Amino acid sequence: MRFIDEAKIEVRAGNGGNGSGSFRREKHVPRGGPDGGDGGRGGSIYAIADININTLVDYRFAKTHRAKSGEAGRGAQCNGAGAKDVELRMPVGTVIYDQATGEVLCDLNADGQIALLARGGKGGLGNINFKTSTNRAPRQTTPGEPGEERDLRLELRVLADVGLLGLPNAGKSTFIRSVSSARPKVADYPFTTLHPHLGVVRVDTARSFVVADIPGLIEGASEGAGLGHQFLRHLARTRLLLHIVDVSPPDPEANPLADARAIILELKKYGSGLHEKPRWLVLNKVDMITTDARIRIRKNLLSGLRWKSPVFEISAMTGEGCRELAYAIMGHLELSNDRATILEQD
Repeated sequence: MRFIDEAKIEVRAGNGGNGSGSFRREKHVPRGGPDGGDGGRGGSIYAIADININTLVDYRFAKTHRAKSGEAGRGAQCNGAGAKDVELRMPVGTVIYDQATGEVLCDLNADGQIALLARGGKGGLGNINFKTSTNRAPRQTTPGEPGEERDLRLELRVLADVGLLGLPNAGKSTFIRSVSSARPKVADYPFTTLHPHLGVVRVDTARSFVVADIPGLIEGASEGAGLGHQFLRHLARTRLLLHIVDVSPPDPEANPLADARAIILELKKYGSGLHEKPRWLVLNKVDMITTDARIRIRKNLLSGLRWKSPVFEISAMTGEGCRELAYAIMGHLELSNDRATILEQD
């Protein structure tokens, strides 16, 4: 199944049915009076978050979604039947925008969450509603109200606790394979990851967190270089970013410090608060360099970036340092949860 994280759709709710202008016609009942029923309600359109769906591919080609209109009222005080509502199931993490105004209509961030996208029109009133002591034969009716119509933009943002940042081939996919059961593609060429992957990291029986691996960034991503910024939105919900730096790049002319600065610059250009999120530095592939080179590169990175956040040295291929990093992440997430709970209580 293709991973699609953007789609544009049209939703058209049903119109309400018209009220009936009927009069009672029955043998031996002169002047039977009005008996026109009301029109039925038009169908509404709802979005429902479904944890079993992980892509918007269903909405890439099915762009128009309509609900049926309500039935018109009939004589003998029969009201028209209301139309069935339409339910659109979407992945958890979908943000729905009104294309015309750019307004966020809803953020489906919990399984089973329901949001109204377009309300069906109310049914019209039959003439029986206008009967009075002075107007015994009313011919007034009202038409059904039109249903709402909207052009929407759907944007999927995956739900994860931790996000991975880095250049292509920095070892992000290898790291997520090392610490979780996720199996993203790993190869010795750039951009093997073409869409986000999620992995659940279990540090013990009752403690776990979710990691999101997105395609690598390169310098100039904000101008569309590489895969651009199109997948950075998937890090918007994360609570911690791991900036993975390859300390043994295949290109001998590569500079880990310059590469790290390029990623930080792209985060600033993207905005959306990503640059302000807690970010740890992870030096990967330390098994491929000498101890002296490891110390020198670490020192250059910390001084060149003026880094004050935690730093970890790992080898995603051999697993060196990965377990310790996973436990540190779990501790950080639990501590942030405790702080959030205290703030809510205050």
